[in-house]
Amino acid sequence: MKKLWVNAVPYNKEVVISALESGAEAVVLPDGKSETVRQFGKIKTVEKNGDIKPGVDVEFIDIKGKADEDKAAAVPENKIVVLRMLNWTIIPIENLLARRKKNIMVQVENSAQAKLMTEILEKGVDGVVLNTTDINEIKKTAEVIHGISEKIALVTATITSTKQLGMGDRACLDTCTQMTLGEGILVGNTASGFFLVHSESIDNPYVASRPFRVNAGAVHAYTLTPGGKTKYLADLKAGDEVLLVDFKGKSQTAYLGRNKIEKRPMMLIEAEAEGELISLVMQNAETIRLVSPKGEAISITNLKPGDKVLGHIEKAGRHFGMQVDETLIER
Repeated sequence: MKKLWVNAVPYNKEVVISALESGAEAVVLPDGKSETVRQFGKIKTVEKNGDIKPGVDVEFIDIKGKADEDKAAAVPENKIVVLRMLNWTIIPIENLLARRKKNIMVQVENSAQAKLMTEILEKGVDGVVLNTTDINEIKKTAEVIHGISEKIALVTATITSTKQLGMGDRACLDTCTQMTLGEGILVGNTASGFFLVHSESIDNPYVASRPFRVNAGAVHAYTLTPGGKTKYLADLKAGDEVLLVDFKGKSQTAYLGRNKIEKRPMMLIEAEAEGELISLVMQNAETIRLVSPKGEAISITNLKPGDKVLGHIEKAGRHFGMQVDETLIER
């Protein structure tokens, strides 16, 4: 996820409040202003007494020549570098994106510059520091940064079998975001294959729609989370980040409000995609659906061999939710 910091030096109360309301991660402040800002709400502060300390956690470097670029490249990669482009050229930023793998931010003056910075070399910088007192520009830049989504490669999976099981514990994920038709969460029995499980955004005669909810599957299953990591459904709790994905592969980060784990009758769904097996144990109920390649919701109780649904394949293994290149077999 791209970062948005807002510069409030010299101190500007309206800028700080706008940054907070726009969902900025942090505000850059004059020294000693962190306690004042924390009275308005919870947001990270960048100053010598703040959550992020200049010289310790972050380096601000003016870029006006090759020597400055080399200085920025030499900063340890566990420390954030904020580039202040004194004559505003793209090449030094492209060079640093090639030389550093992470923690590059750029100070920008408006939303147009912010958009450009997030698109450089397709990868973009890790975030921007917005330097403006224009409240509307803060909101526009926040929309740009928060609108950037990770593209998920979806594949067509062919159902091979379904099997009724007995009782088990399933996790029902209630997020803080309303989902639309064709949108849900990626879940799988293994970390190598996932189904796109549809949200409960469809009305039926018996139960009102709950577009914030995904009845995801059994507690042991993995879900793909932001940043390419995985988590067990049983481990998710209020406040955790979850990854919402639509049938076109567009994703967004949402936050979990509740994880409802309850005993329910279960069923096993199996499919094949690109030579890989995808499987998932889910609650046996007609209101629980997967997603077709056209974005349509398909009830799992109606699935039969040969039906097509959307999935996602991961080639690498996992260790504590992170990808690792190792031999790993899960059945």
